[in-house]
Amino acid sequence: MALALALALAWALPLLAGLPAPARAGGPPVLVDGAGLALEGHDPVAYFVDHKPREGHPDLAVRHQGVTYRFASMANRDAFLADPDRYLPQYGGFCAMAASEGVKYPADPRRFTVVDDRLYLNYNTAAEKAWRKDIPGHIAQADAKWPKVIDQPVQGQ
Repeated sequence: MALALALALAWALPLLAGLPAPARAGGPPVLVDGAGLALEGHDPVAYFVDHKPREGHPDLAVRHQGVTYRFASMANRDAFLADPDRYLPQYGGFCAMAASEGVKYPADPRRFTVVDDRLYLNYNTAAEKAWRKDIPGHIAQADAKWPKVIDQPVQGQ
């Protein structure tokens, strides 16, 4: 009982405080903001189509695996619905550089890289600069370490 309460509080307190927190509904954890939005409301398809983050519209929102995603256009929303896995950020939207180092940090959706048709986000400018020094190496490290990182508590909040 005490463990269940502790786990519930660990998930609920960041949301109540408006901090980024992991969401999990039928899949691995995904970083959401205090409003329950992935990518702080940015359109996941825009990274691929416009090559930059774009704010999504509340009236063009979709829930996928318990997480809400917003879109800048109906075309982007439809593209996501046709193939959501193509547009989801890697490592649940958590910082890719941190994942390569074996820790879980939130990410800033404005600090992004698309590599081999995959979206990677980073915590801040410093993490993004470090990431860009060896993207293939960091991807390999993050891919190897993510299975152990996935259930760690989020740091850096």
